[in-house]
Amino acid sequence: MTVLALDGTIRRYEWGSPTVIPELLGAEPDGAPVAELWFGAHPDDPSHVPAEARNLEAVIADDPVGILGADVVDRFGPQLPFLLKVLAAQKSLSIQVHPTLEQARAGFAAEAAAGIPRDAPERNYRDANHKPELICALTPFEALSGFRPIEQTRAALAELDVPELGFLADLLRGPDPLRAAFTAVLTHDDPARLVAALVDRVATLGRHSGAARAVRLAAQDFPGDIGVVLALLLNHVRLEPGEAIYLGAGNVHCYLRGTGVEIMANSDNVLRCGLTPKHVDVPELLKITDFSELPDPRWPATGSTFEVPVPDFRLTQLDVDGEHALEEDDGPRIVLCTSGSVQVDGEAISPGHAVLVTAGGSARLTGSGRVFIAGVGRTGR
Repeated sequence: MTVLALDGTIRRYEWGSPTVIPELLGAEPDGAPVAELWFGAHPDDPSHVPAEARNLEAVIADDPVGILGADVVDRFGPQLPFLLKVLAAQKSLSIQVHPTLEQARAGFAAEAAAGIPRDAPERNYRDANHKPELICALTPFEALSGFRPIEQTRAALAELDVPELGFLADLLRGPDPLRAAFTAVLTHDDPARLVAALVDRVATLGRHSGAARAVRLAAQDFPGDIGVVLALLLNHVRLEPGEAIYLGAGNVHCYLRGTGVEIMANSDNVLRCGLTPKHVDVPELLKITDFSELPDPRWPATGSTFEVPVPDFRLTQLDVDGEHALEEDDGPRIVLCTSGSVQVDGEAISPGHAVLVTAGGSARLTGSGRVFIAGVGRTGR
């Protein structure tokens, strides 16, 4: 077992906060948005390993069994199966959906056979992997996640009383209601009229909570975008620090505001629905979207660990005060510090810094601070 310090990789997207991640790292903000801080071996931006003077993807390639463990290599191949991030959203991300593993494999193969370049704007599947995600809030965090129960959406539509959206109430009383409503919004022949009517109505309300707040934020960030109307169909959830949501295959979702620690399978497959100028493939969206109602988007922890129904990852939130034993694990783990100062077998990490604990051993955490521990999931073992 070895402990390797990792340098996170900064990702700059327009929706990111210019201050949150630089301040976490103790750096001076430069005024440009910083959206994500990556820890992992994703080929687009693998973490740097200072002790090895190369990136983590290369370190793993040289000794996959030693770094990942034989069990992980057998199940996932010679690659780290998860990616850990700090995410800081000052503006809405796109409303999006991720495929199942089977859908990703089939879609990737079909687009490759059709000769669509992997970096083409119209490409849906950048790789052959699924992309389930979990985010745990570091600050109050707002998101859209899954379809709101139909009766709640009908009640929200009745309260808003926008004549231009009357067709949605009718569809939500009919067969396959969520699919019908979602399809009708995405394919409407005059989306600008729908958005304008909804935004005008929300502007007259004296309060902005729930569905109305989601509409207001979406319209503020993406004026005129049909995603403003889609927001009405989705759960608006506000997480307090330490709470999480899990976004499995088919879940329609969007992060609106806040900072969190996110973990996901090692993939970049995103199909967008709205709040984006990028490619939207409605027929493919309809194939992969889960049209089930989601009564409660929050994902509970078991003890201090968020276990999820996929084998790629799990996430533990831990407050260290003194000494804590990190139990032996047959897979690799990334330990990320978000506050205070902690040592992992003598390797110090401060906020915004992390270490990789290689497979097959235990480690000792000392100091005082909060850490998040990313590991391979127990599902399917």
